[in-house]
Formats: sequence, C-alpha cells, structure tokens
Amino acid sequence: MNNFCRIGVFYDGSYFSYAQAYFYNEKKVGWLSFTPFHRLIEQFISSKEQRYAAHRIVYASWHQGLFPPSQTNEKQFQVERNRHIDLMHAGIEPKYVPMSPNGHEKGVDVSLAIDGMERAIEGKIDVAVLVSGDGDLTPLTRSLMKHGVRVAVFYFEYDSSARNSRINGRLLNACNYSFNVNSLENDPRYAAVFQSLFRQPQAVAAKK
Repeated sequence: MNNFCRIGVFYDGSYFSYAQAYFYNEKKVGWLSFTPFHRLIEQFISSKEQRYAAHRIVYASWHQGLFPPSQTNEKQFQVERNRHIDLMHAGIEPKYVPMSPNGHEKGVDVSLAIDGMERAIEGKIDVAVLVSGDGDLTPLTRSLMKHGVRVAVFYFEYDSSARNSRINGRLLNACNYSFNVNSLENDPRYAAVFQSLFRQPQAVAAKK
C-alpha cells in the first residue's frame, strides 16, 4: 500500500474569492492566503487518513468564470492579475471558463467536475478536497467515491452585508469529511491557526 496520501484540491474560484473579500473587508483580519490554507488542508486530511505516513497536496486547480477584455475595467484587470500571480506561487492551475453574455458564471461546476474525475480515473489522487458549498457537486462526490477516492469539503459559513455563505446539505452529507473554516474563528484553541491563514496588506506590514 502506498504510504503517501496524494491530495487534490479543487477550488470553486468565486466561492473562495467571496470568502477572501469577507475576511478582508468585513472582518479586517487580512487576506486569506493559499499556502497556509493548503497546510491546513494537509493537516486536516492527516488527522482523518491516519493509515498514511505522509500527506501532501499533489494537485490543485482553480475554476472560475472570466469576462472578456471588452467587459473588464482596469481595476478588474488588476485584481485578476494579482490573483493569477497568487495562484502561480501556490502551484494552483487556473482553469477559466467564459462568462455568459448575461454576466453569470456558466459551466464552472462542470469544469471542476471533469477535472476531478480525470484526476481520479488517472489514479493520481487518493483524496479530493472540494473548496465549495455548491450542491451541484454532489454527483461528482459520489462518482469520485466509486473510483476509490475519498472526498472532503472545505467550506465557509458566514453572514455578510454583501452575501451569506452556507454549504448545501446534500453536498455536506455526501462527503466523507467536512471542515467549516469559520469554525476556527471563535475557538480560542485554534486562534493561532486561524490567524496564520491570513497575510496583512503590504501597507500595513510596512508600518510594523
């Protein structure tokens, strides 16, 4: 038996971006960063998959809709470029799909599902981590399990002035493991872990 647990992480990009904005703009705790987030995932999977000697993320992908240049202003270009740089530094493969004419994301869940199934069929991962709360990913979860891949969902649960975040109950029940990232926020035992997930803006860090 392989003593190395191979983890694949599949991001619903907009879902994660909304959480970043919530923590940064409303909670004022900093920018939710990929590298410490990946460490948290590895530590959580290690606690669940104890038959392995080591646990590492070997694949990560980011799925999100992308506007064409004609519908993108300068600020959006800057946000997307900064995100792309963050993804590259974290070893996350961006997989964009075109936005629909009405400005809604279309096909992101399908793109994520195809990506996850390809990794499973190729035998490249032992555990799939879905960073999402979308119930449309429930069939993917069940299909991954049929191919011998355990599934964990990392989700955010909060109420904000812009939008509220919850996880779909069907997805939650379908997964082998689940982790509410916001549960760390109010638990004194995990205060240091929670704080480690964020980096401060450069302007703030320069004053320290």
